[in-house]
Amino acid sequence: MNPDQVAITSELHTLRDYIRWSVSAFHQHQVWFGHGHVTAWDEASQLVLNAVHLPWDTDPVVLDARLTQTEKERVLDYVHQRVELRRPLPYITGEAWFMGLPFHVDERVLIPRSPIAQLIETGFEPWLRPGSVNRILDLCTGSGCIGIACAYAFEEAEVDLADISTDALEVAQRNIERHQLGDRVSARQGDLFENLQGERYDLIVSNPPYVDADDLASMPAEYQHEPGLALGSGDDGLDITRRILREAADHMTDEGLLVVEVGNSEVHLMQAYPELPLIWVELDAGGNGVFTITAAELRAHAALL
Repeated sequence: MNPDQVAITSELHTLRDYIRWSVSAFHQHQVWFGHGHVTAWDEASQLVLNAVHLPWDTDPVVLDARLTQTEKERVLDYVHQRVELRRPLPYITGEAWFMGLPFHVDERVLIPRSPIAQLIETGFEPWLRPGSVNRILDLCTGSGCIGIACAYAFEEAEVDLADISTDALEVAQRNIERHQLGDRVSARQGDLFENLQGERYDLIVSNPPYVDADDLASMPAEYQHEPGLALGSGDDGLDITRRILREAADHMTDEGLLVVEVGNSEVHLMQAYPELPLIWVELDAGGNGVFTITAAELRAHAALL
């Protein structure tokens, strides 16, 4: 350890000490909170507790427990990664939560944060037609969090997780196994619908790359750790979304529903397809840029695409 680290470990002893010190380090280095926590205290608490292998909901009385030297050094390493290297906390801990479910994550996939979770929690009502849902596709799946959460919400459905990245699908497969859903959830490699010929789905959900060139260039350093393939999508952020709109109807049942997140590129999509009857979802818990459209509407407006 360097002299500064020796001084820290000799002066700070309890979990509470290290949480407070981490908060100060976050403020000093102006880290960006955009991958799970919104306050420095919450993120510092999660970082320190994880470093000493304690759950996030540990009894607060434990905060006055003293750390071993090894634990102190691990906390310092985590804080170094967070403030100096600007690694997002989920990449440091190897875990992120989505819709109340834990998922393994690393730099091969985006960190789960999609507002589509709000739609999954309500079973996509009122946009999804009533009745059973037999097949679901999570397109551009990354970690698999959206598709796996859908498998929990629709307990009888078979779910495909599709991605162009074999690295991402390795992470998704790990999460399939973690949630013991291998009998209903499958990972499928391909460029969008490339290897899904003949497949039909009642529900297609996608959080594709959608960051436009200007936003991509101005993103905080933390986002540079995420795979560029999963973020950028051309000058207006819509290169992938345009393909999804053109191709999705061929892979949907007659009453199928398409749900896509495009974030801040919402304005570009409205300008590009002013006649397309997209329904923009109001997200009560925050977020923007999620639309739905039915298979029938896509087919009726195919000439626009």
